[in-house]
Amino acid sequence: MRRYDERVPAIHDCADPMSLLDGVRAARTAIAAGRCIVMPTDTVYGIAADAFSHAAVAGLLAAKGRDRGFPPPVLVADRAMASALAESVPAELEPLLDAHWPGPLTVILRAQPSLTWDLGDTGGTVAIRVPDHPIAIGLLRETGPLAVSSANLHGRPAPTEAASAAEMLGDSVAVVLDAGTVGGTAAAGEQNGSTILDCSSPGAFRIVRQGVLPRAVIAEALGDLLVDG
Repeated sequence: MRRYDERVPAIHDCADPMSLLDGVRAARTAIAAGRCIVMPTDTVYGIAADAFSHAAVAGLLAAKGRDRGFPPPVLVADRAMASALAESVPAELEPLLDAHWPGPLTVILRAQPSLTWDLGDTGGTVAIRVPDHPIAIGLLRETGPLAVSSANLHGRPAPTEAASAAEMLGDSVAVVLDAGTVGGTAAAGEQNGSTILDCSSPGAFRIVRQGVLPRAVIAEALGDLLVDG
C-alpha cells in the first residue's frame, strides 16, 4: 500500500495477495459507507460507488466534474444480477451477451421500474456491463451492482494505470485497487472503454459509443437490428 502525495488515497497493490485482500476489504467498507473507490476493469480504471446510494452516485459525478446529464453505467458480476436491474433483455441480444459478457460491451436497457435508485437523467434506462476482470468480478459479487464510470476528470483521457486515476481524483476516492496496466486496444479515433449499445427501443439497436468491441462484430450478431446512430 502506498501514497503518492497527501491528497491521494492509499493504493493497494493487487499483485500482492495480502495487499489485494486488504484492498478489497477496504473497498467493500468504503462502498458500504457511501464513498467512491477506484477499481480495475478489462478496459480502463473506473470510479465506483454504490448504485443504490443517491449521495454516493452524486459524489461520483462530482468527482469527475460531471452533472446528472451523464448518468454512470452499472457494473454487475453476472447475467443474473443484470436481469434483476433490467425490465427485460431482448431475445435478439442474447447471442451477443453470450459472446461478450464478461467483456467490453455495455448495453442500455429499460430499467426495472421498481428499483429505488437515482443514477441521474437516465430517461428510465440503465447501462449495464459485466466486466472481464477477476478483481472487478470478485468485488461485485461482494458489493452487488456498482455505478462505475471511467476514473478520470471530465475531458481527460480514461486511465489505464491506477496511479493516473489516483492523481486525477485525489481524495474524492477512498480506496484505489492497483491491478497494473489494464485495457483493450481501440482503433484510431475510438475510445479504450467499452462499446455502448442502446437496446432500449424495440427492434432497433444503436451504437452510441464505439469502444474496443468493433462495430463489425456487433453487426454480424444483430444483422438488420443494428441501425445507424
